[in-house]
Amino acid sequence: MVYGEMIPILGCERAIIHFVENEGMAFGKVIDIPYGKLILSIFRLFAAFFLGMFLRNLLKMKVSTGLLVSFSLILAGAIGNIIDSAFYGLIFSASYTHGLAAEFLPVGGGYDDFLHGKVVDMFYFPLFDLSMPSWLPGIGGESYVVFGPVFNIADFAISWGVLQVLLFHRSFFKSEESNLEENKTKDLFKDNDTERN
Repeated sequence: MVYGEMIPILGCERAIIHFVENEGMAFGKVIDIPYGKLILSIFRLFAAFFLGMFLRNLLKMKVSTGLLVSFSLILAGAIGNIIDSAFYGLIFSASYTHGLAAEFLPVGGGYDDFLHGKVVDMFYFPLFDLSMPSWLPGIGGESYVVFGPVFNIADFAISWGVLQVLLFHRSFFKSEESNLEENKTKDLFKDNDTERN
């Protein structure tokens, strides 16, 4: 596909394969500072590493399968986006040159260095257009596409994992907080007993 090309899924105009490349974070936000892309890529690597360690600890704690699946989805999505940003720029030519499709393993190398590549997004589900009333300050008269971001499978996995944690597994974090409080209380009583003896 060439950059920006759209293909309706099963002929539906509200479900589209739309080839774009995301230069930054979620919803195309860019860190507009020197080495911003490199900083973002390194942050993603550290976040995935610590999430992997957290997931390993959850396995040892024998938590519910649902919680493990939720954090596994988040980790898998993060790794998917890391792979794209790490290698996509190395193995493909730029997608937007002269309306041609990107070339795989071009002579002379890809369009960017290791950890500087863009993340490919491809799913677009614009639900409907919304026009804001003109009397609203700042946004009056503006038109918006409801659910307008283009995303990929990794983004979906991260979002679904986070949503599951927020909706179904909040009690895990509450029990962790109560365990911390209980341990602090035990430590306080131990200190008091030691002082009395």
